[in-house]
Amino acid sequence: MPSIALEVNGKRVAADVEARLLLVELLRERLGLTGTHVGCDTSQCGACTVHVDGRSVKSCTMLAVEADGRSVTTIEGLARNGELSPMQAAFREHHGLQCGFCTPGMVMSATDLVSRNPGATEAQIREWLEGNICRCTGYENIVRAVKAAARPGRS
Repeated sequence: MPSIALEVNGKRVAADVEARLLLVELLRERLGLTGTHVGCDTSQCGACTVHVDGRSVKSCTMLAVEADGRSVTTIEGLARNGELSPMQAAFREHHGLQCGFCTPGMVMSATDLVSRNPGATEAQIREWLEGNICRCTGYENIVRAVKAAARPGRS
């Protein structure tokens, strides 16, 4: 069984994992980080989105062994000192969630977008979030939240 070492939400983690174990399974089942959701098992919904070395990745498409030596951030790792990240706060302020199931993946994906393109237009936001499915909100408030989080001085 391969041994891996990685950083998860700023903490070093070592684990013996089966070669076929998915990153989402390591996070949820072994590390107890259940904010990363499994929605479809086919990489279509984006509920499992995390950051690997600062970039959004659908963790159901990545093996845990591929994360060896890398830095992983989950939704639990975005808040700092009890303060929501700007994106998390914007989702709360603009009611960018309804049932909440897709929210962690949406927040993680949108955070990556804003880090790459702080001035993203509504069309760019909508295009970026095409890989994240929400069955409740109709996306209007999600887009408003991302636009609000991207405002200068917000991050």
